[in-house]
Amino acid sequence: MAIESANSPPADDSDIKRMSFEEALSALEKIVSDLEHGDVALDVSIRIYERGEKLKNHCERLLSSAEDKVEKIKLSRSGKPIGTEPLDPA
Repeated sequence: MAIESANSPPADDSDIKRMSFEEALSALEKIVSDLEHGDVALDVSIRIYERGEKLKNHCERLLSSAEDKVEKIKLSRSGKPIGTEPLDPA
């Protein structure tokens, strides 16, 4: 018996852009679980797989943005903070 969620997301996935990392990751985990159980109709499986790809990309963008904001604190010879620099200079 195939199942379909009563709380279906918008067809255009417009809600993804407003999700926090944690919300997107949770939605992605739910999709993986549903697909692993195999009790989802083929057309629904395809749809949620595509949504999962969008969620994964959104999570990657959020992580990349967070990494760009992380900085390393520079210390003087005496160990006192004197500023910041990129964590991983290019």
